[in-house]
Amino acid sequence: MSQTPALSAPRSVLVTGAATFLGGYLVARLAENPEIERVVAVDSRVPNKTLLRRMGRAEFLRLDIRRPAIAKALTSYDVDTVVHAAPSLMDAAAHSAAIKELNVVGSMQVSAACQRTPSVKRLILRSTAMIYGASSADPAYFTEGTPARREPRRGYGRDMLDVEGYARGLARRRPDIDVTILRPQAILGPRIATRMSSYLSMPLVPVVFGRAARLQFLHEEDALGALEWATLHPVRGTFNLAGDGVVTLAQAVHRAGHLQLPVPATLLAPLAGVLKEGRVPSIRSDQEGFLAFGRVLDTTRMRSELGFEPKYTTLETLDDFIARGPTEPVISAQAWQSMERRVVSAATALQ
Repeated sequence: MSQTPALSAPRSVLVTGAATFLGGYLVARLAENPEIERVVAVDSRVPNKTLLRRMGRAEFLRLDIRRPAIAKALTSYDVDTVVHAAPSLMDAAAHSAAIKELNVVGSMQVSAACQRTPSVKRLILRSTAMIYGASSADPAYFTEGTPARREPRRGYGRDMLDVEGYARGLARRRPDIDVTILRPQAILGPRIATRMSSYLSMPLVPVVFGRAARLQFLHEEDALGALEWATLHPVRGTFNLAGDGVVTLAQAVHRAGHLQLPVPATLLAPLAGVLKEGRVPSIRSDQEGFLAFGRVLDTTRMRSELGFEPKYTTLETLDDFIARGPTEPVISAQAWQSMERRVVSAATALQ
């Protein structure tokens, strides 16, 4: 493992997406760091009162990153570090044109504003592992340099491929700017609302018949920790983020005390929407491959180059979500354990 970079606190940090869980709580953490002179929180929406209180001394600016005002903010606050945490897929029930515009056009404006602002020396982009896609032809582990066999052609994954392109273009045009791209695996935790947490909270979980998706998770605290670490430690490059270990979708459903409903792949998204009764964002077509085949990341560079070590494994992340999250078991853990003991006992007796 290479030597961990020395702590290098930025002087003035601007964080986009301050009304989101990751963006808002990152602002709160950075505002508690006395080595950082100024923290600026940006979003087109006002964060909830609890989040605003946690932001402490940070200054909140309500502005749309798709507008030129973002460039004025970078100049006015003499920003040297930008954390672009705004790209989102949880703000609408479907991947609407408005969400796509916010992700792609907004990111293009942020990159352009960074390029025109001499004080900016660092950009940290929260991307996603969804850029790899998911199919039966995928490798066992995705490394940062291994392209997907079938890249996403639509949806959030497609958006983030374009967004990453803007960030790399910035690095070429302004080689004095350190660009760090983080690709977190499916984020799960007791507080953050994601499509995976919504999916695993269903008492009756539709799964693709005949498939055993291999999954990794990244705990919400580790997602925040990685963003904070990358903000404070200057390392160029692209990094996968995930907790150690792999679980199958069936294991995750059973561990939550829920029941599987095997269905054809074409019925997965519509049936999930019916079972959830429209109360949460539905599964989109670009997620069906992930739930059928899964996706596993190689995280060697996360440790050896970025120098970040998650506190939670994939299984610990899942268990913490089950223990403290919004999901309620249909079948208790004790009932599953009793069933397992009976199966083991019966198998032993037959030997």
